[in-house]
Amino acid sequence: MEYVKSKIRDVIDFPQKGIVFKDLTTVFKDPQALNTIGKALADLYRDKGVTKVVGIESRGFIGGSILAHEIGAGFVPARKPGKLPADTVSCSYQKEYGVDTIEMHRDAIGPDDVVVLHDDVLATGGTMAAAYELVKSMNPQKIYINFIIELGALGGRNLLPAGVEVTSLIAY
Repeated sequence: MEYVKSKIRDVIDFPQKGIVFKDLTTVFKDPQALNTIGKALADLYRDKGVTKVVGIESRGFIGGSILAHEIGAGFVPARKPGKLPADTVSCSYQKEYGVDTIEMHRDAIGPDDVVVLHDDVLATGGTMAAAYELVKSMNPQKIYINFIIELGALGGRNLLPAGVEVTSLIAY
C-alpha cells in the first residue's frame, strides 16, 4: 500500500477553502497502483460469499467495479437522484454543506445477497451511512462496508453502524 499511498495527490482548498482533498485519480491512472488496490480489495472479501458490490457515485464506481469483477460478484450503482432509469428507493442525509440524496434501483438487492458497500474515501460518513440504510432496507443477508482511504480525524466511522465490519486500505 505504500506505493499506492505515494500516488495519492493532495489538492489544497478543494472543494472549498480549508479542505485537503485526497485525489485518487492519480492512483487510478497508474496501472501498478490500480492493480494493487484491486488485489487488496479482493483479498478482503474473496471468501465471504459476497454476491453484490454497491459502489457509491462516482469514484466508488471504480473500486467497486474492480472488486465485483475480482470476486465474481454483481455490481450495483448507488447514484444521485434522477440518474437511474427504473423504479428506485432513496435515502436523504445531511452533508457538511446541505442535504443530499442517494438512490438505488428497487430490485438491486435481495434477501439472498451478501453486500459490500464501497466508496473511495471515508470522511464525515454521511453518504455511507445513508447508503447503508438504503441497502439494509432491502434485507440482505449481510452487509460489509469498505473504503480505499479513511480520514480518521474527521470521525466518519462514528456515523456507521456498530457491529458492521468496516475496512479501509489506507488510513490517515
